[in-house]
Amino acid sequence: MAAVFLVTLYEYSPLFYIALVSVCFLVTSALVLGWFGLGVPVILRNSEETESSTRVLKKRMRQVKNPFGLEIPNPAAASVTRGVTLTPDCLEDCVLSCYWGCNVQKLHEALQKHVYCFRIKTPQALEDALYNEYLYKQQHFIKRNDKAEKYCQLPEDAQVVDFGPVPRARYPLVALLTLADEEDREIYDIIAMVAVIHIPDESYRLSCRILYQYLLLAQGQYHDLKQLFMSANSPAHSSSDSFPDESSTDRGLLEKAGLAGDEPELQEENSRDCVVCQNGPVNWVLLPCRHTCLCDGCIKYFQQCPMCRQFVQESFPLCSKKEQDEDESTRV
Repeated sequence: MAAVFLVTLYEYSPLFYIALVSVCFLVTSALVLGWFGLGVPVILRNSEETESSTRVLKKRMRQVKNPFGLEIPNPAAASVTRGVTLTPDCLEDCVLSCYWGCNVQKLHEALQKHVYCFRIKTPQALEDALYNEYLYKQQHFIKRNDKAEKYCQLPEDAQVVDFGPVPRARYPLVALLTLADEEDREIYDIIAMVAVIHIPDESYRLSCRILYQYLLLAQGQYHDLKQLFMSANSPAHSSSDSFPDESSTDRGLLEKAGLAGDEPELQEENSRDCVVCQNGPVNWVLLPCRHTCLCDGCIKYFQQCPMCRQFVQESFPLCSKKEQDEDESTRV
């Protein structure tokens, strides 16, 4: 009966018959391609095939030793008039150079010169690249593993109470850490670290913090350090320690200055467990959102970040399986 219908249809309308056959061919081809994993539809594949096809790319990482560390122990007490306290933590003897009122454009040009012209291994190399476009300089010699606080302050005769409205032409403070011994520069891949620090003043009262950190490599590259968003064990802040609107105010000031970027605000978790299974330890960093929220077992099931729903382009582990086993055996 169907054959008679198709023959009758072909006699009256050959074009419709050809179109019907073409549609049937396309549907059959799509089903075959989907079955063999070459395209859509995914619903025809089993769960194991779907799991392997949706796994995100694993980013290749290279482990290097960073000899520099820098923290601000008491950011609430820092200001342009009172100065700021910095705590370096270095694996080798280093020199801490602090440049107040460093020109923004000249600093980024200096970073490019490190890539194309000459390497910034010493404070003098950075000053030559900046063309001395800063207001005041301080230097401290840091002994190996010395974690003593270093105090930095503008002199009174500088008569600087603020650096003007945003957007600014000068960074309040740029801290440079370089290796003191020339032999150490041959050992480490990272030869210098540049930290751009915001200091509150009369015009811009955003709390003191490190805005950017750049690691300068001996081969002529530099890397911009980015913060990872992960849960951590920490007690809830009391009302006497902070105000409820402080974080939102700081966020608004950062957006006004163009420094906030697209970093999401996270609610703090109570543990370092995976946010999905709540069983395995967090180990995987998702890019580009930089959320660290999945364990080794759950990473293969997600193409979107479970925290912000952004599509995951790449991912990398914080530590390998071997390192995890060693850490587990040490704790036992």
